[in-house]
Amino acid sequence: MKHFMIKYQFRNGTAEAWHAEIGRFIRAIEADPELKGRIGYRCMKNRDDGSYFHIASVSDEAAQKTLQSRDFFKHYSAMTRQVAGGEVTATPIEMIDATA
Repeated sequence: MKHFMIKYQFRNGTAEAWHAEIGRFIRAIEADPELKGRIGYRCMKNRDDGSYFHIASVSDEAAQKTLQSRDFFKHYSAMTRQVAGGEVTATPIEMIDATA
C-alpha cells in the first residue's frame, strides 16, 4: 500500500463549491469498478484556517496508474491546483502503524 499527503492553502472559490467537488471525486472513485476498494481517499481541513490535507492510499502501482488515467482525476487535479492558487504539495508518506 502506498500513501500520499496532498497539502495546500485554499485561495480561490467558495468552500461549499470545493467541498462538493471533493465529494464528486470520492463518489467517482467509489463508482469505478476498477478502483473501488483499491484507492482510499480522505480530505481534512484545519478548522482555524484554509489549510487542506488529503490522504490518498493506493493498493498497488496499477491502481495508481488507472486512477491517473481517468478524466475525473485529471479534472479534480486541475481544480485542486486552481483552488490552491497553483501551490499544491504532494508527498509520499510511509505508514508506521495504525489502529484497526
